[in-house]
Amino acid sequence: MSESQKYLTISALTAYLKRKFDADPYLEKVYITGEVSNIGRRRGRHLYFSIKDPNGNAVISATMFSYANRIKFQPEEGMKINAIGRIQIYEPNGSYAIILEQMTPDGIGELFLAYEQLKRKLQAEGLFDLPKKRLPLFPKKIAVVTSPTGAVIEDIARTAQRRFPSAQVVLFPAVVQGEKAAPTIIKQIKRIDASGDYDTLIVGRGGGSIEDLWAFNDEVLARTIASATIPVISSVGHETDNTLVDFVSDHRAATPTAAAELATPVTLEQLVTRFNELQLRLNMRMKQMIDVRRQRVERIAEHIIFQQPDRLYSGYTQRLDQLSYMLLQTMQQRIQNTQHQFMTLIQRQLQLRAHLLQQPRDTVNLLTAKLDLVSPLKILTRGYAIVENQGDVVRKISDINVDDDISVRFSDGMATAKIVEKRALKNE
Repeated sequence: MSESQKYLTISALTAYLKRKFDADPYLEKVYITGEVSNIGRRRGRHLYFSIKDPNGNAVISATMFSYANRIKFQPEEGMKINAIGRIQIYEPNGSYAIILEQMTPDGIGELFLAYEQLKRKLQAEGLFDLPKKRLPLFPKKIAVVTSPTGAVIEDIARTAQRRFPSAQVVLFPAVVQGEKAAPTIIKQIKRIDASGDYDTLIVGRGGGSIEDLWAFNDEVLARTIASATIPVISSVGHETDNTLVDFVSDHRAATPTAAAELATPVTLEQLVTRFNELQLRLNMRMKQMIDVRRQRVERIAEHIIFQQPDRLYSGYTQRLDQLSYMLLQTMQQRIQNTQHQFMTLIQRQLQLRAHLLQQPRDTVNLLTAKLDLVSPLKILTRGYAIVENQGDVVRKISDINVDDDISVRFSDGMATAKIVEKRALKNE
């Protein structure tokens, strides 16, 4: 072998060491304990961090693939853990790491730690401090999400029937333990809430270990209950058991019987008793009101107005008479003023008319005088006469003949004459 053949490449050395690690049975399953460090490195579904000795003298890289499916708690910086995995060399950079299969908190249960972590998260979001919805006094329909075979539904139905028979209890069967529990419970709650047909919702399960009750610590279930519009009563486990469902529900009941009592705040007997009390109080109150009003009526009836009713309107009568007299005087005054104005207007019109007719009247008189001067009757008074022959006026001598009977009209009478002779006058 030559001198140069004694030297290995880094890749060859790393490959050799990897085969050694892979073949070593002691490195196939290693149990280690230490503190979590550099926990911030998360890549999708995988978790990358370091595990170091508490004194800080040694550190090993750690990887857990699909960690959400392997652990229920969230590793935190400085948390002491116990882990199981295999040692593996990463050839590209020659580093080694432990590929974890399991990991649990040291000194505390994994489920309890996961419960406390999620509880702190939801509490920090204010999910536990949301306003709690009030339960109806007289529920018509109560929905119960629980196992169809357990004693929970029997206790709730029996108690509700005894306390408030008119309330209808409807079972929505669900798995209450195991991996399928939370999804089925969530599905039923959403179905009930969307229907809008129910007054109250009870989520119930009997007691058990933290593993048995773990479905009721599901984050999605807690958020579903917190966002529901229907009032929710939690009745999960025994009185000492606490789940996240208890904190987000509107009310917490230690037992199924207590849950049914919360869902029926008023029993039928209490309702009847209360009704009788209210009826008695109403009767007494009505009697008091009637007595008070009767006394008021009696006092009013004794008033002087009702004893001497004419006083009620005597003042109004006098006032009416005064107003009537004033109205009559006003009307008479207005009539007189109107008559005066009318007469004044007539006089003005007559005066105007007389003035307008005076000149025509003088003209007529003048023309009448002139006409009278040329009137034939006026001429007759001066000695003239009108001669007519058979009704025609004789104007010329030729209009008459001898022996004609003629009429002569004077100013004061008529005469008949006979023509005995006629002769014409010669023109001078």
